[in-house]
Amino acid sequence: MRTSENGQFCTAGLTWAPVIGGAVVASAVSLILLVLGSGLEFASASPWASPGTTAAKIAAGALIWLVVMQWISSGLGGYLTGRFRKRWNNVHEDEVHFRDSAHGFLTWALATIITVSVLASAASSMVGGGVQAVSIANAGSMGKGGKDADSYYIDSLFRSDHHAAVSDQDVRMETTHIFANGMKNGEIPASDKAYLAKMVSQRTGISQDEAIHRVDETITKAREAADKARKAAATFSIVTALSMLIGAFITSVAAILGGRHRDEY
Repeated sequence: MRTSENGQFCTAGLTWAPVIGGAVVASAVSLILLVLGSGLEFASASPWASPGTTAAKIAAGALIWLVVMQWISSGLGGYLTGRFRKRWNNVHEDEVHFRDSAHGFLTWALATIITVSVLASAASSMVGGGVQAVSIANAGSMGKGGKDADSYYIDSLFRSDHHAAVSDQDVRMETTHIFANGMKNGEIPASDKAYLAKMVSQRTGISQDEAIHRVDETITKAREAADKARKAAATFSIVTALSMLIGAFITSVAAILGGRHRDEY
C-alpha cells in the first residue's frame, strides 16, 4: 500500500526518495572514481615510467582501487540515504536501525544496477564498433584463410616438407593456428609438434633436436601465460564479489549512521 509520510513517497515503511537519491549519488561517485582510476592506471603504464612498474603491480593497484572505489561510493550513498530520510515517530529504536540499514542495502542494490547498466551500455558500444571493424577486416581478407574459424584444419591440408617458398607471415599464421587449436583442446598433438619443429629447423638452421626443444619450451611458456591469465581473471572476479558484499555492508552501516545524525539534529 502506498502512503505519503512527511511528504515523502513511501510503501509500507519504505521511503523510495532517499533510496533513489543515495543510489544516484553512489553511482555517480563510482563512475567518477572509475574514470580517475583508469587515468592513474594509464599514467602508471606509461613507457616512460620507472623500470619497477610491472603488469602485476598495475593489476594489484587496479584491484585495490576497485575496492576503495566501492567502499567510498557505498559509504557516501548510504549515509545520504539515512540522512535524507524523515525521522520515524513512535517507532522503537531497534526498528529504526533496521529500517535505516534496509534503506541503505536497497540503495547499494539500486546503485549497483545503475552502474552495471551504464558500464554495460558503454561496453556494448565499444564492442559494437570493434565487431564492425573486425567484420570489415574479415571481408577484406576472405580467401586468404587467415580469418576462417576452421583455418587450422584447412592449413593441415596443405602441409608440406618444402617451406622455402612460403613467406614468414604465412608460417607465423599457421603456427598461430596450431597453438590456438592446441590451447582449445588442452594439448598440441605430437604430429603438430613434429611439424613445428621441422619448420623451425628449416627456417633457423638449427638441428631437429634443438628445434624440438625450442617448440616444447615455447609451448610451456604459452601454457604458463594462459594459466596466469586464468588465475588473474579468477582473482579479479573473487575480489570484485567480495568488495561488492563489503560495499553492501558499508552502505547499510552508513545509512544507520546517517539516520542517527538525522534524529540528533
